[in-house]
Amino acid sequence: MNTIKLLFGFALSITLFTSCYQETIVVEPLIEDVPISINQVLGSHELWYVDINATLGYGEIPFLQKAFTVSFLNGVLYANNNIVGIGDTGDGFGIDVANYDAYDMILDVNHDLDGFVTFDVFQINNSRIELYNPELDTSYFLEGYQRDNFDYDYVFYDNIHYFLQEYEAWEKTYTSEFGAINEFDKENYLQFLAGGNDSTFRSSKDDIGINPMYIYWDYTGLYGVGDVVDDFYVKTLTLDYDFMGNEFFELTVINDKTIKLFHPVSETVYKFKGRGYIQYLKTADGKKQVKEKTRKFKKEKQENPRESLRV
Repeated sequence: MNTIKLLFGFALSITLFTSCYQETIVVEPLIEDVPISINQVLGSHELWYVDINATLGYGEIPFLQKAFTVSFLNGVLYANNNIVGIGDTGDGFGIDVANYDAYDMILDVNHDLDGFVTFDVFQINNSRIELYNPELDTSYFLEGYQRDNFDYDYVFYDNIHYFLQEYEAWEKTYTSEFGAINEFDKENYLQFLAGGNDSTFRSSKDDIGINPMYIYWDYTGLYGVGDVVDDFYVKTLTLDYDFMGNEFFELTVINDKTIKLFHPVSETVYKFKGRGYIQYLKTADGKKQVKEKTRKFKKEKQENPRESLRV
């Protein structure tokens, strides 16, 4: 009897305890992701570096092929097309090259030279976007930076090849008194041609001080620019002269218009100054520049897997 009472009392206490307990469920309000607009994406970084070797597809968009960086500022597209002055021109943005309209993740560009070009814009991550041109089935990839954390020096020295092409001529201004006499002592002008095979140079023995337009170019050959191990700021320059073989130099940039060439064979030092600056797209007076310079791919082009989202 007592056992039955104890069991009954235990069961009753469990029932009462259970009936007094009430589970409290807190329902968190549902927070939906607010979609970011295309203008917010384009304006999230001051500079977009054109990662030319990441390009997918077999087409080319000329203004992106020229540019090292582009910037989207209130409907105006700016670009750094030149290595000379990069970081200073346009407060680091470069020059005004186009107007644009951005809506529904579509970017329409009216370029001063190339005309109308349209892109689908895809945000890869917080600092990388893809500009897909459905007409050419080609994608360009841009890396985002702010001006104060963008390495202008790296871009400059990584593209010395193009820097040499940005003057009509390089005029010899200095030959060291030390060093053995050699054939290159006679060369007073160098020119590095943009376009074509992108590796053609010319040289001249004309007298110092003449207008670059009137230089008679005695020789045309091939040239190459290379890196120096453990010294990013020194490059190699090789000029291929048929009649005197290759001339090899160590190239150092003194400033935006002066280079130093050290000739290891003779141990002679030369300095050359740029004459006739070529600003790509426009000249200083606003006239259109007809000379063509485009950045070259350093690897084989690949098919683009991207498909257009447009109906």
